[in-house]
Amino acid sequence: MKKAIVIGSGFAGMSAASFLGKSGWNVTILEKHSMPGGRGRKFSEEGFTFDMGPSWYWMPDVFERYFNCFGKKVSDYYNLIRLDPSYRVYYPDNHIDVAADYTQLKKLFDEIETGSSTKLDQFLKEAAYKYDVGVNKLVHKPGRSLTEFLDIDLAKGLLKLDVFASMKKHVRKYFKHPKLIQLMEFPVLFLGALPSDIPALYSLMNYADIKLGTWYPDGGMYNIADAMYHLAKEVGITFHFNCDVNKIEVTNHQAKKVIAEVNGRNVEFEADIVIGGADYHFIETSLLDTKYQSYSSDYWDKRVMAPSCLIYYVGLNKKLKNITHHSLFFDVDFDLHGTEIYTNPQWPSNPLFYVSAPSVTDNSVAPTGCENLFFLVPIAAGLSGDDEVLRNNYFDKIIARYESRIGEKITDSIIFKKSYAVKDFKEDYNAFKGNAYGLANTLMQTSILKPSLKSKKVNNLYYTGQLTVPGPGVPPSLISGEVVAKEILKYHNTIK
Repeated sequence: MKKAIVIGSGFAGMSAASFLGKSGWNVTILEKHSMPGGRGRKFSEEGFTFDMGPSWYWMPDVFERYFNCFGKKVSDYYNLIRLDPSYRVYYPDNHIDVAADYTQLKKLFDEIETGSSTKLDQFLKEAAYKYDVGVNKLVHKPGRSLTEFLDIDLAKGLLKLDVFASMKKHVRKYFKHPKLIQLMEFPVLFLGALPSDIPALYSLMNYADIKLGTWYPDGGMYNIADAMYHLAKEVGITFHFNCDVNKIEVTNHQAKKVIAEVNGRNVEFEADIVIGGADYHFIETSLLDTKYQSYSSDYWDKRVMAPSCLIYYVGLNKKLKNITHHSLFFDVDFDLHGTEIYTNPQWPSNPLFYVSAPSVTDNSVAPTGCENLFFLVPIAAGLSGDDEVLRNNYFDKIIARYESRIGEKITDSIIFKKSYAVKDFKEDYNAFKGNAYGLANTLMQTSILKPSLKSKKVNNLYYTGQLTVPGPGVPPSLISGEVVAKEILKYHNTIK
């Protein structure tokens, strides 16, 4: 039986492992932390349970398809709740609630900009096509050769996919009001570039947002990771936790062993295939000898990174009266913050931020009568100066704005607070430049222009996750694992 070692039990690592396990492989996952999930882990303190990373559940069809591949359904593992409103957006002068009901949303669009509901229909008709082709075809390509795109449907629809137009121009073809423009551009903020640099193909994210909806897995986002963990065990995957990988031993361009520290001693794991589900740059530069690294330091330094994050996990000893599950604070200069992330990277002068309050929907994540809050400020990757003084200064700034907009004080009700930022992403995930979301999905970092899912120097070393195809986000990570598993099965499936 073929042996595969997967480094990291994030969404992509568990996905790749499970697809190989389903095909009869003997697969072992080595995980640095004490639980699965990678950036999708959780922690509990003082009766609060906080999801540490992802908090948006979009593209439910991708999750359903994943579990269907194993004869399962999402509902076998967790219950989904459709959020309504999907989220709230705070502008300088007011706020709007983005309704789950499309008819209500169209009415809101017309109130902001006369006739824009008809434009929204047209915009989303195009976006639906992009979603269908993008999610069912493009993201499943391994990105190893241009010949993968010799597809009649892709060729016919190339212009309709808007690969060479920008999101900025595309959105402004349909909408003129600044509030609607910001609303339509926000989903690409976390794809890692300004709307002027992101292909209009990614309006497919607007379709995911508006038509497919925003959901919440009852009990918390960690339930996704937990479900994948239990599914992986069902198909025979072995997990080793608290297992810190420190070397991939290569002989004649073949990875023979993965060496990890377990309980203070080095343990060797033999492999026919190695899959890097941890940070690609870390594996290349820290686990491989220089001669086996596919990319130079100069190559990595030129990559355009998606943002990092400054996060605060906050527990209150009271309930708040007028909040929604998700809130976006666009009450300051949208363009300035974008420039300070992507064009002129620096700590933001007056940041946009986002708040998730899962306790609005789910009583299990906070003690009775309490509120669970997750504050996130997107920041440039690679920033220095991340310390407690800086974190506290930003916390004071955004809390003052939060209190002003919701009309309630919270500072005197905080009974738990923990921050998480660049240093933590580096320490916990060996994240290149402390990134939170991987590589930006710019045109020049799409598909075959991303770091390859297969090592160029080691014949049996593969990569999965947000620094390779198809890109950042939880749904793309599930697909990334499937894609790399299919490539391995295609070229290495001779059973011993």
